[in-house]
Amino acid sequence: MIELQSTRFQKTYYLKAGKGPALMLVHGFAEDHRIWQKQVSFLQHNFTVIVPDLPGSGKSHLPTETMSMDLLAAYLLEILDQEEIQQIQLYGHSMGGYAALAFAEKHASRLLSMGLIHSSAYDDDEEKKINRRKSISLIQSGQTGKEVFLKAMVPNLYGSEAGSTIPERMQEHLTMALEIPSESLVTYYQALINRPNRVNVLEQLQQPVLFVLGDEDKAVTLASGLDQCYIPQQSKVEIFRNTGHTSMNENPQLLNETLLKFAYDVLELQLT
Repeated sequence: MIELQSTRFQKTYYLKAGKGPALMLVHGFAEDHRIWQKQVSFLQHNFTVIVPDLPGSGKSHLPTETMSMDLLAAYLLEILDQEEIQQIQLYGHSMGGYAALAFAEKHASRLLSMGLIHSSAYDDDEEKKINRRKSISLIQSGQTGKEVFLKAMVPNLYGSEAGSTIPERMQEHLTMALEIPSESLVTYYQALINRPNRVNVLEQLQQPVLFVLGDEDKAVTLASGLDQCYIPQQSKVEIFRNTGHTSMNENPQLLNETLLKFAYDVLELQLT
């Protein structure tokens, strides 16, 4: 892991692997860079893959500033600047997609493409905000609050067959999530509640956008995802069958091939 040399984001880290054109994979809520391990192993043969631990997750410490998607976007920008990468293909899972949209809003010139992997440009509706506040209360309720919350949440991120076909991957996901401090989980949820609608970012973005959707995703439903696919000027849509919210574990080979093809197509567009 490489430490970001930053006064704003102290003791924060990211993985860098492979060689070639650069792309960045941004993890979601209750995850760290390890959620992308199968994608890193695959893509590093053709690309320089940058995978941050977002502040508060994995090895990275929480910053002193109030958490927001704009703050996460600023963190991603500092990584690019440290690596002297002028343009990036940026792919975000769930909350990582929200951070990618915030990045695109302010730094579109630094993007070659963007991918929303089980993510959304919509803000939370009132029901989801209420549920997030209940989860915050549960996490803060006592020593076992975080464990109770995550043991209920993580299985819900997977499709109906995952419990019998990939139980070990689900357990690895839960173990990873349990390592994240309660303070981080709470501050992320507060940031998610407060994030704005960024449909206008999709409307204005000139770069190609990849949408990866799961037909059994309960967090970003197939219908919600399809509603957004027509908004960008250039979209590529991939729907994974028998897949929930976490195709990195549920359908890794298909996701690997999808990312590789899209990334190469983007590079070919730059040459034409």
